[in-house]
This record gives sequence, C-alpha cells and structure tokens, in this order.
Amino acid sequence: MEALLVSTGVVALAEIGDKTQLLAFILAARFKKPLPIIAGILAATVLNHGLAGALGAWITSVLSPGVLRWVLGASFLGMAIWTLIPDKIEEEETRVASKLGVFGATFVTFFLAEMGDKTQIATIAMAAHYANPLLVVIGTTLGMLIADVPAVFVGDRLAAKIPMKLVHGIAAAIFALLGLATLLGAGASLGF
Repeated sequence: MEALLVSTGVVALAEIGDKTQLLAFILAARFKKPLPIIAGILAATVLNHGLAGALGAWITSVLSPGVLRWVLGASFLGMAIWTLIPDKIEEEETRVASKLGVFGATFVTFFLAEMGDKTQIATIAMAAHYANPLLVVIGTTLGMLIADVPAVFVGDRLAAKIPMKLVHGIAAAIFALLGLATLLGAGASLGF
C-alpha cells in the first residue's frame, strides 16, 4: 500500500507545472473536448508508466542489492534536483499527430512528452525500490491524472493560483527523503 500512496503523491506533486500538465492546458484550449483528452492522457500514461514499471522491476533482477541501493538513492536525489527545474513545453510536441483526432493527438503527444520525463524516471526508480511495481504504476498513473485532469477542465485560471515553487519544493523534498532513506538502508528488509 505504501508503494501506491507514495507513488501517487510524489507524481501528483511533481506533475504540477510539468510540461505534460502544460500540454494538457494547451490541448484543452485547442480542442475543447475534455473527455477524449482525459482518455488519451490515461492511455498514454498507462502504457508509458507500465513500460517504466517493467524496466524498474527488471533492474532489480540484474543489480545486486548493494548496487541497487546506491543507484536508487542517487536516482531519487537526482529527481529532487530535477523537480526544482521548471519545465517548458515545446511547440513541436503540440503539433504531433494533428490528423489523429483529439484522443489520438493527446495519446501520441503525451506518450512522447513522457519519454525520459521526470515522472517516467521516477516510475522506474520507485518500481525498482518497491516490491510491487504494479502498485507503483497504478499510483503514478493516478498521480498523473490528479494533476492533469483539473488542468483539462480549468486551464490557465488554476495554474495562475497554484504556488508552483512551493509545490515543486515539496515534491523535491519527498524525492530527497526517499533518496536519503534508501542510501541509509531503508528497505533493507526488502533486500536493497
């Protein structure tokens, strides 16, 4: 249950102000059809984070527990730093797949925007850290939806009222705590 709760909370916080949340604002303004946009976000996130969760589970099978602990600890600390750097959306990402309809355009652009994004990397790290990558993928997907669905419905009005630096600071602190706890041996009973 911890894997689900932590992954949901961390990704929901990390996603606020992230380029995929900005992409949700842009798609909502462009298409004005929230349900296919939300369905596209969900489908792209499940596929992207499912692959990331599988990679995280695979990493645990090839690295020794000692090496894995240091890699995960460093990864979480790196995520803490990365979370403090604001994302900017690239215009090209909003033009991809314009002939695929609202769902298709959302699916393709979200999937591509998440490739190598901090939430995908966090999913890999948390899937490697926790013994249940399925709960991590469910949690990171829920976190993504918690941050992006309101963006689809309320757009820029909400973004202007959210203290982005505070939210990013909280997410960074959680990643840093996970990194330090991992480096100090938390999870040793799980074999890391």
